[in-house]
This record gives sequence, structure tokens and C-alpha cells, in this order.
Amino acid sequence: MYKVVIAGAGISGLATAYMLERLAQSAQIPLEIKVLESDARVGGKIWSIREEGFICEWGPNGFLDNKPQTLELCGRLGIRGSLLRSNDNARKRFIYSGGELHRLPENGPSFLKSKLISWPGKLRLAMEPFAPKPSKDTDETLAAFGRRRLGDEALRKLIAPMVSGIFAGDPETMSLKSCFPRIAELESEYGSLIMAMIKLAKKNKEEIAQGKAVASAAGPGGVLTSFNDGLQFLTDTLRNRMNSDAVITNSAVSAVTAGSSVRFKVTTASGEIDADAIILATPAYSTADIVQALNPAMAAFLRMTPYSSMTVVCFGYERDRIRNSLNGFGYLIPKEERRSTLGTLWDSSIFPNRAPAGKVLLRSMLGGACFPEAIRFSDEEVIKRVRDDLQQIMGIREAPSFVRIFRHEKAIPQYTVGHADRLSSLEEMTMSVPGLFLTGNSYRGIGLNDCVAAAVKTATNVISHLRSR
Repeated sequence: MYKVVIAGAGISGLATAYMLERLAQSAQIPLEIKVLESDARVGGKIWSIREEGFICEWGPNGFLDNKPQTLELCGRLGIRGSLLRSNDNARKRFIYSGGELHRLPENGPSFLKSKLISWPGKLRLAMEPFAPKPSKDTDETLAAFGRRRLGDEALRKLIAPMVSGIFAGDPETMSLKSCFPRIAELESEYGSLIMAMIKLAKKNKEEIAQGKAVASAAGPGGVLTSFNDGLQFLTDTLRNRMNSDAVITNSAVSAVTAGSSVRFKVTTASGEIDADAIILATPAYSTADIVQALNPAMAAFLRMTPYSSMTVVCFGYERDRIRNSLNGFGYLIPKEERRSTLGTLWDSSIFPNRAPAGKVLLRSMLGGACFPEAIRFSDEEVIKRVRDDLQQIMGIREAPSFVRIFRHEKAIPQYTVGHADRLSSLEEMTMSVPGLFLTGNSYRGIGLNDCVAAAVKTATNVISHLRSR
């Protein structure tokens, strides 16, 4: 009987455990899996909180359905029929600039009509096919890429808000090839993003005519997807499909060391556990502490991944008190607007039942890499700043009837310049410790789809390792 210990019961740890159990059964490999979670609950940053008829997401509010990983997992779990697609109006996204909300243009004609980008800025964007090529083998920042290919105005009003909305990051430090590898690939292959879009659109049209499924280009694409009871339904389902004694909460892994009769000794507050393989599905900073005694060099590389903080604020209102139509996803705010919030999502417009009948739920974000001081604001200061922004941007003067504030000291890993090289070094170090596996959003993608894809790959690699013993 092989023993595998997984540290961390977020989506990465739970999905890895589930896939590992399935693969072991198919391969007829006797396996005992223990998932150790430091918190009192499972799910990690996925937490759907139900209060007063509202469903507030503590962390992410869904995943895009244009990638197969999470959809396939839902199919294996038998819960694909429970999926909830976002309202079609959620495709309407806005940027607050110059004192008004501008809808993000979705095509050429709407782009020309939009007042978000000035005519000089539009002309600069039109020159994108003639932009200089990047320096060879350069790990370019998102800001440098934006200025080189699209111009400074597009960087400030389009790219920077998107980076803050997805990564809570600073485009001046984030790596293009690590954050948006598809965009880097398109530039390398086609020499121009505009030319790539034209050629891919033509190719997709031909494949659609032939009845083939097509993939999206550089943009996020897809439909935001969740469940009626919130995203936590997925992690709860994963937990419920495992043996009752397989997941142990309030059991933090403090260290992993080499064993004698077995490969590893896993240290927890309640004692040591033997393991033939150890999977660390914990944030990079926690993983660094766990492997410090086993491999100090690996720990040092793991600590090079910075994290941004984030404060999430849920406001509930009576619907008839809000003049705005709320017909859309929400809005992001460029840094130059000097507002306190990064943006606000109209959660009850994205998914049904996120607010009681006759009420709406708005979710605002503060902080990120560009505003790290926000995590230290008092609740009173947070509420005041969010209300000030909502009054300025949406004309909401009334006090919310429902308020919840969630603070994330270390919310999202930042894929800064050099991340890819550090990742290569980490992978080499991990290979030198057979039976040790790293997974989670600290490495090759922060989204739920990325975490599930990494979990499947990790489970496959663990089975291969056990077979080779």
C-alpha cells in the first residue's frame, strides 16, 4: 500500500486527490491518500458565504468555459448539469475613465465609436502591425509590451486595468510570457496581434463551416461559469467524494524531511506521517517553509514569488435605490483616475440568486500590487472609500443595507519578470527529489482552470512515479 500525503485542501489539493484516486484505481495501484489542511475548512480561497439571502464569494466567482479542464472535472463528478452560466449581459464590461463609464468595444466599429481611447490613441493602435519586435530572449514586462505594441494610452486605459482585475498586479513588473503566454505566442508566430486576429478569425470561420470546434485567440473568451450555490459547490463535492477520514482539517504541514524506511517524513502539529510521495498544493510562501529542511535552495526560489494583497467588499442594496441599469459585468478603474477601488462587479447581474428578490449585490476590490496600503485600512475607512467611489461612478448615495468585508493578506501570486526562469530552476530541483511534487496557482496559471489542469498533470506524474518504484 503506497501512502501519499497532500498538503493543502484548496481546489488544487482536492482535485489532485480526486484524480489520483481515480488513476490509482484504473492502474490497480493500492493507495492511501491523506489531505492535510491547515484551516478549519476546505476549499482554500473558494468560499461561497450565504448570509441574509446574499451569496458572497470570498475569492473567485467562477471560471471560463472556453477551456476543458474544469468542465471535464465536473463531468467526472456528475455535476455538469448543475453548472450555471453567467447572464449574457455579463459580456458587457466597462472602464471608468474621464468621469464616465465606457463600455469596452467588442469589434472594429464599436472601437471606432468608443470615447475611451482618443483618436491619437486609436491611430497608435492601428500602427500595431508595424511595432518593433521584442529583444530576443527578453522576459518583457506587460507595460513594456503594451507601450511597444499598442501605445501608452492603451496601456493605461486597457492593459493596466485588466492586469489589476485579473492578477491585482502591476504591469510594470509582471511578465508577459508568464501571465499571458498565448499573447506572446501570437506575436512570435504572426508578428502582429492584429494580423493574428485576422488570420485566426479566417481560420475559425473555415473550421466552423467544416463543423469543427474552434478555440479563442488571445482574449479571455468563454462564458463565466459557476453553480447555483456558488463556486464552493465544486470543492464541497470533491470533498464529499473522498473517504471521510481522507481529509484532515486543522492539520498544517510544517515540514517534510527524508525518511529512512519510507521516502518522506511529514511533520504536523499532531505528529509525523510516513509518505511514499508528498504533494504540496500550498501557496509558494508556505511551500518554502515546508521544504526548508529538505532543500534550502528550493525554499529560497519559492520565496521569490511575491503576493499581492486584496480587500473584497460586498454591498447589498434595494434595487429601486440604484439608478444605474446594472446591465453588465461591472467596471475596472485605471490607476490614473486616483480612485480607491480597483473596480466593482455587479454580482447579482452576472449570476441569478446572488441577491434576494428586489435587491442587488455589488462586489468591490481594493488593494493589489499598486495599492498595498489598502489592506491596513479599518473597516470604517474601507466602507467610506467604497461608498465614495460608488457615489462618484454610479451615483449611489444611499448607505448599503448589507456589508461584508473580506481581507486577503496574500491574495494572488505575482508572475513578475524572471518567473519562467525561476520556474525552470524549481522544476530541476524538484526532479532531484523523487516523490516530491508541487502544484497550485503559484506556478503556471492563477485561474481555476489552470489549477485543475495542473492537478490532473500532477496526479498523472505521481502514478508514473509510483509505478517506477
